[in-house]
Amino acid sequence: MNIVFCCTDTRPEPWLEGLQAALPEAQVTLWRPVPEPLGVATEAASADYAVVWAPPQAFIDSQPRLKALFNIGAGVDALLRLRLPPGLPVVRLDDAGMAVQMAEYVCHAVIRHFRELDPYRQAQARHEWAFRKPQRREDFAVGVMGLGVLGTRVAQALRAFEFPVHGWSRSPKALEGVRTFHGEGDGLRRFLAASRVLVNLLPLTPQTRDILNRDTLSRLQPGGYLINVARGAHLVEEDLLALLDSGHLAGATLDVFRTEPLPPEHPFWAHPRITVTPHTAARTLRDESIAQIARKIRALEQGQPIAGVVDRARGY
Repeated sequence: MNIVFCCTDTRPEPWLEGLQAALPEAQVTLWRPVPEPLGVATEAASADYAVVWAPPQAFIDSQPRLKALFNIGAGVDALLRLRLPPGLPVVRLDDAGMAVQMAEYVCHAVIRHFRELDPYRQAQARHEWAFRKPQRREDFAVGVMGLGVLGTRVAQALRAFEFPVHGWSRSPKALEGVRTFHGEGDGLRRFLAASRVLVNLLPLTPQTRDILNRDTLSRLQPGGYLINVARGAHLVEEDLLALLDSGHLAGATLDVFRTEPLPPEHPFWAHPRITVTPHTAARTLRDESIAQIARKIRALEQGQPIAGVVDRARGY
């Protein structure tokens, strides 16, 4: 059994060593492109499984015999933009330690806004000892867009702080203690109107691109707050800035952007009501990811079904 690893933005050695230790019966190799006219490296051309993050098309073209393609992250939009062989299973990580990180990040952002910790920080800079009137928790309904593994964990974590929690998904879902909505049209409109804080955890698909726009964000309750931890292409940036400047939205915490790294001249950096973090809400944990991938490869080798296989038509 041969496994090939392809990821250009991380040190490959720990991944190669970890995969080899988890699957000692396999041969684990690193894919590297070879300059023209020699073509693409052939030492990994016979790989059975690939473990990747944002591989180039040349990598896919060099792997004609793959049984499955494992993505070392939850989002697969970059993979689905490539020309993939028909029928090749694309497998995403179910969790691998990312869900608890995402819950931490979102809860921190919600609580920081609700408890007005930024104004207190500003008061500290002025050496000012000043109390603020506590806000009513029941006035801060939090709406979670996307109720997959990460969205479900976030919604459950928010419940622990006794915020009213709503959830929206494409198809009907039921979560204990969470008021759920589904479907586009009226279902989405009612979900937005019931929410004051909006957390985006949707997959990026043609249907969800630009979904955070002037129309949808305007439907949030006055003083709404946006937390985007999914993909930058979900958000129409100019619409967010206009709604912040108009006062309809109170602020935003953004972890993902259309261009990453965020350009130094981008207006988000200096906006007083926007918090920027560098796509760090939930990082892939290598050891947990390797263990999960190894279990799934062994299951596939034994003809058993696995979780996390992407429906390419839906994009997740």
